[in-house]
Amino acid sequence: MSTEAINQSDSKLSTMAKTKELSKDVRDKIVDLHKAGMCYKTIAKQLGEKVTTVGAIIRKWKKHKRTVNLPQPGAPCKILPRGVAMIMRTVRNQPRTTREDLVNDLKAAGTIVTKKTIGSTLRREGLKSCSARKVPLLKKAHIHTRLKFANEHLNDSEDNWVKVLWSDETKMELFGINSTRRVWRRRNAAYDPKNTIPTVKHGGGNIMLWGCSSAKGTGQLHRIKQKIDGAMYRQILGENLLPSARTLKMGRGWVFQHDNDPKHTAKATKEWPSQSPDLNPIENLWRELRVRVAKRQPRNLNDLEKICKEEWDKIPPEMCANLVANRKKHRTSVIANKGFATKY
Repeated sequence: MSTEAINQSDSKLSTMAKTKELSKDVRDKIVDLHKAGMCYKTIAKQLGEKVTTVGAIIRKWKKHKRTVNLPQPGAPCKILPRGVAMIMRTVRNQPRTTREDLVNDLKAAGTIVTKKTIGSTLRREGLKSCSARKVPLLKKAHIHTRLKFANEHLNDSEDNWVKVLWSDETKMELFGINSTRRVWRRRNAAYDPKNTIPTVKHGGGNIMLWGCSSAKGTGQLHRIKQKIDGAMYRQILGENLLPSARTLKMGRGWVFQHDNDPKHTAKATKEWPSQSPDLNPIENLWRELRVRVAKRQPRNLNDLEKICKEEWDKIPPEMCANLVANRKKHRTSVIANKGFATKY
């Protein structure tokens, strides 16, 4: 066969492949004429279309009650169901697995995809990439103690918790929450003083605080100026605990709570589980205090101490009461999570 004949043959095949897409009006007209009783051949002759085209449109209308194709919801998934099951099993067992790891796993199984495809697939399966929450390190003994405590006190009456005076220590950074605050600004105004947060090396320092609270409000807040040990801790309690109990009118039979940190337990009960901020409502108050202090923007450590004490005293008793009232929910969460850390 000559070159010219081959080209003519290819041209005919190309023309046959490029069939004309009928407009919606033409499709609807075909259906209307069919409803009027015309046969396929008559409709095709009247509209100048092929009989096979007319028949296909009418069959589609009879089956789907429409003459046009619906738009596809998206591109077809590039990963077969078996591959999806494999990567879902991997991230279920190892949530820290990266998209690159999953790309390599699929490549080893014979499927080549991009990290973007991996991300789209996981989102379609209901997962999203989130920052891992930081929680206290829990050993087996901690988990066992937490679970035992939550079960033993699950159904305690609210009156029992009203009698508890909670305590804890925390570190307050000079530029704590402010260090990550966002600002609204125009382009090229990043270094306008109003749009910046002053910092110094090593965070500008911090102070250690001891505080206590109950369902009736906040107690005293004490700054710890040296390394704390058992003797120092007892001195802090001697100067702050009883005055706080009297101020809060705890009455007789009140209970002092502190965790099982070794410096707390010299000749003291070891009932409360350590490494358990989610079981102590004062942790929520520390967060509230940080937010309040950040708004006042302390300039130095002495200023930070002064503002902390002022804002601590301003925390409303209603907030403290609500936090204590919700303790059962937290104990239930600890049980549901088998003793591991929970949200607080």
